[in-house]
Amino acid sequence: MTIFLILAPYGIYTFLMLVTSATASVFVAAAACLATIAIDIAYGRSVKILAAGSAIVFVMIGLTLLFFDPQLGTLAVKLSVDVGVFVISLGSLLLRRPFTLQYGIESVPAEIAAMPGFLQANYIITAAWTAAALLMMVSNLVLLYVPGLPLWSSLAVAFAARNSAIYFTKWYPEHCRTKYAQPSQALSHPH
Repeated sequence: MTIFLILAPYGIYTFLMLVTSATASVFVAAAACLATIAIDIAYGRSVKILAAGSAIVFVMIGLTLLFFDPQLGTLAVKLSVDVGVFVISLGSLLLRRPFTLQYGIESVPAEIAAMPGFLQANYIITAAWTAAALLMMVSNLVLLYVPGLPLWSSLAVAFAARNSAIYFTKWYPEHCRTKYAQPSQALSHPH
């Protein structure tokens, strides 16, 4: 459920970009971000850096489209969203509060969250999302400056980058649990 709430605004934005205007897409995505924030608050969870930052990014792009540059192209809008996500993700690392830490703390028992490797794992997972955002940003830049490339090439890179980050986010914590499992568990069953 958590990964769904995290990605829902982006899924909504991506779908709407195919069927309606960029302005409508970013404002509906901002509303989806605010809805995920409201759900977190309703369940007594913290307001997430990613959700709040994404809402701001979507609103800023929407206001730019409404008041400053209504003819901003679809690729420029996509690039702006990717830059926004990259800045949020990288910024959370530079501020030493990886954005995945908030989700992680709320989804594992307190004893796991208190383990020394837990913070490091969140840095690594956030770095994977930062790399995915960078790849999506670069693919849109290439498409913007090399107009002969097919649109599907950028979509394929975005799909691969996002899905790789999702897979890594699910795989890495389990990898860490297996790697750092207590040897006493293996010794507790005498032969």
